[in-house]
Amino acid sequence: MKSLLPSIWGRSALAANDKSDLFHAFHRDIDRMFEEFGRNWRLPLPSQQEAMLAPVIDVSETDDAIEVSAELPGIDENDVDVEVADNMLTIRGEKKSETEEKKKDYHLVERSYGSFKRVIPVPFDVDPDAITAKFAKGVLKVTMPKPPQAKEKVK
Repeated sequence: MKSLLPSIWGRSALAANDKSDLFHAFHRDIDRMFEEFGRNWRLPLPSQQEAMLAPVIDVSETDDAIEVSAELPGIDENDVDVEVADNMLTIRGEKKSETEEKKKDYHLVERSYGSFKRVIPVPFDVDPDAITAKFAKGVLKVTMPKPPQAKEKVK
């Protein structure tokens, strides 16, 4: 019969020899191992996922224009949309990745998809015909020339 009163060492003398106590200790160790393993595999919240997909943006201003550079590694030029409306520059796109590996004893297919959208306010009205956008080596560069009125306001 097990003692229900704890000893000064935290376990009763009879429980130390009991085989079921070893099982419970093993069970606790396995539970703790899975808890620690799962701790590093939490899925990010939607806002964190969006932040992970959002491209790094650099905005710079010269006397004549505003230049926006967006780092879009691994994204095809055809999967990027650039739009200027209501004094807002919107860069949106979708990243698609698919890998397939076939070996003698297995077949592995991995797919991942994600979309992003960045909106940058523009402090002046932009002539849509004067905007230039270039995409090279995973970097999108958008140049928006300043109208004469915007140049006059700068001192």
